[in-house]
This record gives sequence, C-alpha cells and structure tokens, in this order.
Amino acid sequence: MPVSEQQHVTDAQQCHGFGHYHGQFGFVIISRYPIEDAAIRTWQHFAWHQLPHHQIPASYYTEQAQKALRLASKNLVSVPIDIGDDRIQVVACHPTPPVFDGPEKRNWCRNSDEIHQLIGLLDNADWLVDDKGAGGGLTPEAPFVVIGDLNADPSYGDGDKQAIGALLNHHRVHPEVATGTQVPKSEAALSHAFRFIDGKGRPIATHNGGLRLDYVLPSRELAVRSSGVFWPAPDDADYPLICDKNGQEHARAHSDHRLAWVDVQLT
Repeated sequence: MPVSEQQHVTDAQQCHGFGHYHGQFGFVIISRYPIEDAAIRTWQHFAWHQLPHHQIPASYYTEQAQKALRLASKNLVSVPIDIGDDRIQVVACHPTPPVFDGPEKRNWCRNSDEIHQLIGLLDNADWLVDDKGAGGGLTPEAPFVVIGDLNADPSYGDGDKQAIGALLNHHRVHPEVATGTQVPKSEAALSHAFRFIDGKGRPIATHNGGLRLDYVLPSRELAVRSSGVFWPAPDDADYPLICDKNGQEHARAHSDHRLAWVDVQLT
C-alpha cells in the first residue's frame, strides 16, 4: 500500500532503499592504488523525478514522496583512481532488484531508471547533477570501469532487458567484455542446471539462478587481458567459499551472487 503522509515510517521497504540498518546492501571500493578522495562524485541524493522520462508509478506514491524519493536505492559513485601518471574512473552502483513489488512495478521501474541514470553518466548528460551541485557525468576522454550488481540480465529474468541492453551496447563500453568473446565466464556455471533458463547451464551466469546480474564493464580504450567469474566447482578446494556447512549453495551461504572479474591495462 502507498505510504501516507502521516504514517510513521519504520519498515525497510518504506525507506529510500532496502535495508534494516544503515549500509545494508551497500558496497565498498578497495584499491591498491591511490584514490583521489577530493574528486569522488556521488549521486546518492539525485531525486527520481529529476530523471528525464522517469517511470515513477505516480498512483503508488504520494505527491510528497514523489518529490523526496531518491533514484539511487544505494548510491551511484564515480571514484578516480591514480595509476602512475594515468587516472581511471571506477563507476559503481547497485540498483534495486526489479522484483518484490506489486502491480505498480515500482522496483522494476526503479531498477530500469537507475540503469538509465548510469547511461546518462557515461553520456555526460547535462541533466545529471551530483551531490555537490556539479553537472554532467564522465568527460569523453576519461577511461572508466563500471562495476556492480546491476540486478538485470539482458536475456532472462524480470529486469528491463532494453535498459541493460542499452548499457551493454553503449558506444563507450568495451564491446568484447559486454557482449563478445571476453564476457566473464566460468566452467562450473556451464555444468550447473539453472531453474531460470530451462535447467540449462550458462557459463556467463553470476547468480545461483543462472542470471548474469554482476558486471565489470571497462571503457573500450582499455586493453582487456583476461576475464572470468569466480565459481568453484564441487571438486574445487575453494568450493566451501560459496556453500554453507552442508555444502549447499544459497543466498544465506555467503552470497547467491558470484564474483565477476576483468583484468585491464591502461594504454
């Protein structure tokens, strides 16, 4: 049900993003190279209604909620990392899952629009205003890597396939990593029977259900050396890292997602 203006908000689903405590479902960026802290940009407070052609289900939210609700369910950040004389922008986000809603499809719409906001960042869109009031996104010459659990698969699942497809086929994104021969894969996922895709194995899966939800997308000018998904097979010594004590893979056993990785070289 919609949240009334008089209701005292205590439910996690009635907040800006899912979470029962501050920081739940957030993310951490760890770098062996220096991070230029003063130049970090965030779009945590960018309101949903500020996105051009947004998909806010107006009949679900009150007018007050529509004005206040943020687009990012966690955050959207651009973190400059210095590698010698070069600088690369790490763009990280974690859009809301496009499920756990009702007929209004508020989470589906928000996931789609969070991905469109990310595309706007790559486009250096003039409507994008960060939390310090600066406009625009990445400059055309800035090399970058987009990382995050985007909660959207271009072929299967409940997400907006057109939105994630537009990101994967963006002219600034490395095409081989996004859709080509260097898409991160794992042999263990290939032999895994997934319930979401007719029981077939899928090497590019990053989720227990067989979906590709987790991404590392370098800009096309970066040289890609290798890529993969950390998904140990049952006979692998690292298999306990993704299982519970009974050898079961599920969401409560560390995570239902798998680590996607890409090795790149600045040129």
